Amino acid sequence: MDNPFKQLNQPLKEVPQELKAKVMSDIATAKLLMDLATLFSVDMAKIVERTIKKRSK
Repeated sequence: MDNPFKQLNQPLKEVPQELKAKVMSDIATAKLLMDLATLFSVDMAKIVERTIKKRSK
């Protein structure tokens, strides 16, 4: 069994441009989905903080 840590010092290999484009597209899609989820989700920490502030006044 080869030790995978011995491969860390080897130079990086070039990957095909199509693969790079696919990975970047997937990352952009994931970022968009995370932004949309943040936009439409409820931030419970902010709600609790506002409630505590209103009650202490």
